[in-house]
Amino acid sequence: AANEVLKKLEAFSCTITRKVGEQEKLFGSVTATDIAAALSKGGFEIERRMIVLEEPIKQLGVTTVPVKLQPEVTAQLKVWVAQES
Repeated sequence: AANEVLKKLEAFSCTITRKVGEQEKLFGSVTATDIAAALSKGGFEIERRMIVLEEPIKQLGVTTVPVKLQPEVTAQLKVWVAQES
């Protein structure tokens, strides 16, 4: 079951928008809670603690974030941080 979720997660990418200031610097940052909420909207039931984010994302662009589904199963999720329009 975890391997099926792994395949679906790795095929999925979530986009999170933030307000941006000068030099494309984010107002605030993207946290594991934000990613969990975006995954929930995408139909995944992933708990915040399963998202291995060493520090919040503070720049625009794509970041690969590990999601620990089980001790031996870790998915690589693409998280896009885009400018809020």
